[in-house]
Amino acid sequence: MTDLDLLHFEQLKKDVQAQYLKEHTPSYDDISKWKGIDIIYFQEDLRKKAKGNISEKSFYTYFKNSPVTKLPRIDMLTLLSIYAGYSSWYEFKKQHLFAGEMLQDDQDLTEDDRRDLEKTTTSVNNLPLGENTTVKKDILNAEELDLQKSVTENQIVDQKKPLEKTQNYNSEKTPKKSIQKAAWIAASAVFVILLGLLGFKDEIFEKTYTYCFTDADRNQKVQSTIEIKVLKENESPLFFRIKPGECFHYPSKDKSIRMQISSTMYENLEINRNLENAPEEETIELKPDDYKMAVYYFSTKDVKGVNAVEQFNLITQKRKQLENLISNEAVITQVYDSDIYGLESLDKQDYITLVTTPTTSLKNLNVIEMKRDKKGKIISIKFKISTNENNQ
Repeated sequence: MTDLDLLHFEQLKKDVQAQYLKEHTPSYDDISKWKGIDIIYFQEDLRKKAKGNISEKSFYTYFKNSPVTKLPRIDMLTLLSIYAGYSSWYEFKKQHLFAGEMLQDDQDLTEDDRRDLEKTTTSVNNLPLGENTTVKKDILNAEELDLQKSVTENQIVDQKKPLEKTQNYNSEKTPKKSIQKAAWIAASAVFVILLGLLGFKDEIFEKTYTYCFTDADRNQKVQSTIEIKVLKENESPLFFRIKPGECFHYPSKDKSIRMQISSTMYENLEINRNLENAPEEETIELKPDDYKMAVYYFSTKDVKGVNAVEQFNLITQKRKQLENLISNEAVITQVYDSDIYGLESLDKQDYITLVTTPTTSLKNLNVIEMKRDKKGKIISIKFKISTNENNQ
């Protein structure tokens, strides 16, 4: 990546903004000020014209900051270039060359690579020339010693000593050595076994408990995502997300378990179990929350695929039902997958407009939390629209 590439990307952002403004009227002309529904409409147009998508996190990372300090991935650069009317990122740069700039398909060696190459070459050239000569001298010296040993003339021959006493002494020591060796092997085996028990004690004494979830009214598996928080004494909570229709498998050697269970469709529930006499498999019933189901249904109900008159009637009906469910003073928050911009507050009308506008993004809307007052009116909604570059 070069500084020129970053400048080219700033040019590309302006072209993308100009392309979108040809057919749309966002809250602000400046793309860095877009948020909420403006980003959703832009994602929709990007999917339509360039057959691809960028996530909200990527949008906030690369479009909210100017100038940027790092370049997006090449697939995102190509996608944005196609949206702006070019065949590729390379073609975009080619048509926006700066003075004296030359595009190259092959990159030259970096300075670090060049230094490494020079070091390697230098080390090869500096090998000592006399190394083989030294080896030859050592071989000749060894040969001379062998030749001297081969001369038997005038050499003194040692006489052999009797071996009977030595053999008897060794035969007495052999049984003792065998016993010591066997004892050492046995002690080592016991040590290895104890070490293994200590290392795998958690797996040996651990049990896996299975919890499945059913709808208390319909007597069928829960078909929505379930979030479980396992609370442990003197430890941070453990969080688990269970997919629709699946069971929760929890391996543990503890004597008890405490769980807080929540879902977008069901009432929150806390479970306490004594695991010393608890079954390894259990089915837990969750009671449907009618208000949660209603707001989720009317927020995600798709009105696309029908004619214009039916679509208008459905949207009108949807707005009216949400008007009745949500309090005028409701606190509504959208959560983003972004380190730069994490939360955004919406009023009641903005939220209803967002969820009654037919867009592809609505299928990924997830109501994280919802609260209501004693009269049944929704007073708090926290939601998230999950998006990534692979969503079409």
